Amino acid sequence: MQRNIKLTIAYDGTDFHGWQFQPGLRTVQGEIETAARRVCGHPLTISGASRTDAGVHARGQTATFLDQSGIPVANMVRAIGHRLPLDISIVHACQVPLDLHASRSARSKLYRYHIHNSDHRPVEAMRQRYARHLWLRLDLDRVRSAAAKLVGEHDFAGMASQGSPRASTVRTLQRIGVRRVFDEVLIDFEGGGFLYNQVRNMVGTLIEIGRGHWPIERIDEILEARDRSLAGPTAPASGLCLQWVKY
Repeated sequence: MQRNIKLTIAYDGTDFHGWQFQPGLRTVQGEIETAARRVCGHPLTISGASRTDAGVHARGQTATFLDQSGIPVANMVRAIGHRLPLDISIVHACQVPLDLHASRSARSKLYRYHIHNSDHRPVEAMRQRYARHLWLRLDLDRVRSAAAKLVGEHDFAGMASQGSPRASTVRTLQRIGVRRVFDEVLIDFEGGGFLYNQVRNMVGTLIEIGRGHWPIERIDEILEARDRSLAGPTAPASGLCLQWVKY
């Protein structure tokens, strides 16, 4: 009998060419599909909630696949997990309704960007693979004021990179949280969906404002003009992590 299995997955994205399968390249989807096919004994396709880019990490990526093996779901965490490389972990597995799809059924996702904001490199904290390093201290009051302008429904064409055409560039950001934990600044973005490189482009823009290079009102200009050239540089992938997906 066919059943729908949902996996919660964590991975260090440093050495992957992103989530999505690409022939001849090492991807997260490719590694998990290979392991799951060996365990289940039949062809299958893993559908992920988010197609994270090369170098982006995940603590709570979710994926679904249709299974006919009859293997107890509780055994799949270990059965699939121990066939995976060391930089991927199956955190949880459960059976879900057949009509639940990892991407299309998702209600919201939270991405967190890590900035090591200190006059010394993040190597001391062993964070060099997982954070963007900034020497100059950010003004978080300015960052929060600018971030507040991004919350809500907007046309984010000015924050999207070319490479992933969409019918609409209108998206809704439910919240953006900004906080400092010792030397690290954490910026959380929760929304129903994001455009290609949208989060990393927003981070690059907020950094320029937090450094005092641009006024807070630059956000209004970018949203109104819908011009990517007005926004900040794309922040490095290493600082971005998919924290969770809600259904």
